[in-house]
Amino acid sequence: MASASPHDERIVLLAPRGRDAEVMCDVLARDGAACALVPDFPAMAAAIGEGAGMAIVAEEALHGADLAPLLAWLAAQEPWSDFPFVILLGKATGPAAAGARARLEELGNIILLERPLNVQTLRSAASSALRARHRQYQARDLLAESERTAAHLQQSQQALLTLNETLESRIEERTRALADAKDRLMNEMIERERVQQAMVQFQKMEAVGRLTGGIAHDFNNLLNVVQGSMDLILLLSKDEATRARAEIALRACQRGGKLTSQLLAFARKQNLDLRPAPVQELFDGVRELIAASLGSRIALGFEVAPGCAHVFADANQMEMALLNLAINARDAMEDGGRLLFQAANACPPDGLLPAGEYVRIAVSDDGPGMPPELVAKVFEPFFTTKEVGKGTGLGLSQVYGMAQQSGGAARILSQPGAGTTVEIWLRAWDGADALAPVPAPDAVAGMRPGSRILVVEDDNFVRESIVLSLEAFGHAVTQAADGESALRELRRARPDLIITDYLMPGITGAELMQRARAVFPGIPMIIATGYADMQAIDEVLGEDILLRKPFQLAELARSVERALGRGGPQAAL
Repeated sequence: MASASPHDERIVLLAPRGRDAEVMCDVLARDGAACALVPDFPAMAAAIGEGAGMAIVAEEALHGADLAPLLAWLAAQEPWSDFPFVILLGKATGPAAAGARARLEELGNIILLERPLNVQTLRSAASSALRARHRQYQARDLLAESERTAAHLQQSQQALLTLNETLESRIEERTRALADAKDRLMNEMIERERVQQAMVQFQKMEAVGRLTGGIAHDFNNLLNVVQGSMDLILLLSKDEATRARAEIALRACQRGGKLTSQLLAFARKQNLDLRPAPVQELFDGVRELIAASLGSRIALGFEVAPGCAHVFADANQMEMALLNLAINARDAMEDGGRLLFQAANACPPDGLLPAGEYVRIAVSDDGPGMPPELVAKVFEPFFTTKEVGKGTGLGLSQVYGMAQQSGGAARILSQPGAGTTVEIWLRAWDGADALAPVPAPDAVAGMRPGSRILVVEDDNFVRESIVLSLEAFGHAVTQAADGESALRELRRARPDLIITDYLMPGITGAELMQRARAVFPGIPMIIATGYADMQAIDEVLGEDILLRKPFQLAELARSVERALGRGGPQAAL
């Protein structure tokens, strides 16, 4: 194998303005990446020459820059090398910006990211570029190995010419050695192809996840308008027929909200919301969907033992896990069979979990089962027995991760010809912490009105729905369609509370929070959002209140009361 520099995996950063380079270095260091900050392109060429996995360049660094040393290094790089760059594009226009972007093609292998960008986008782009560079290193090593193999063959031929008396035996020996080398090379090529195919499939599913998260965000906004309108009808209307129809529409909105939660879970954009949940309700929530997915050839059964405790789990994630297990079992039982879901209080086997009270949820099928060597691997990410395109190898690893994050565990029991049982062990709830009741829409009738509230939302329908709801509570409401308009309203008069969307064009909700606090320190704020990336929101939320779309009228009222300091203890939203 070729010798590797200790710097071969580091990231070289060139961002000449402000603290962009230091901030990006801190972010990437959390993933274990080593970074080198350079002031200009000659220094970058020198750093890359010492060893680097990729480079990140801010667009403004290209303005009038001397690229000659870097281009000389790129032109001289070896055939296996195609050094990757991540270019951070700004929003600047004009001749200087156009000239800088025209020079991007000179760098060759580039990934373009538009600013502003979030932390996850930067980390994902850096990870992709480093993986690509690592594959180039593998190609380099393979070429070196091939050259050494060729040299070794040449030496063998020379030895055969000088040792004619043992020609036959030596030919057989070398033939065997070549056959072994060929087998090893073929095995390596097959394994590399399998990994590449799995990576392509993963990248496809990652793109689908991003698309799904965006759709869920827009759908949440639409649901919020309908749900808010139905809540207002229930609050203000005295006509029973109208109220009955509004309740039907409201239940449909709640089902839609559950659907968006499942979409966000698929996109892996939600943190776990651990709450005590009855197992019977979890089973009932997926019964119809699983029955439709299994088809008529598979008999379906659900059994919950008497006295089975509640479990600490994220209900949406748990339902997705049960659905994943059902689909896996269906694929294993090609000729049909029986799938049984069971739940009961149980003590986990020694060494599986710490001592405590647990509930065992088991999903059992009477399919062909698996040998021990497969059972040992099924929880590994990307491992799948399905052909490429029919499985990502992530379903069971997600089940395992969900159980671990919930304070439990997952394991598989299977033998060839004896079916398969997947066990999910979750902590039992003993009822020590009372669950906070969710107030009905009529409960907002007693809230105290009179506060001045600024509503900032770029979606006109959502903004109008929130404004009408707050005015129905008796508050004085001003509104703004974007962050700039909100700042003008703040300069005109100080409100008692700001309710803002998170994802808006121009100034985001997070930036608005910072600038509003600079004018009015300590002003209470509520972020009302259907945005998928909850991790990004958690980083800026602090002590403020998060109101997830679609929300009910009672949730809006309770959040306003809490933010104004009139409500009781914080309730989970």
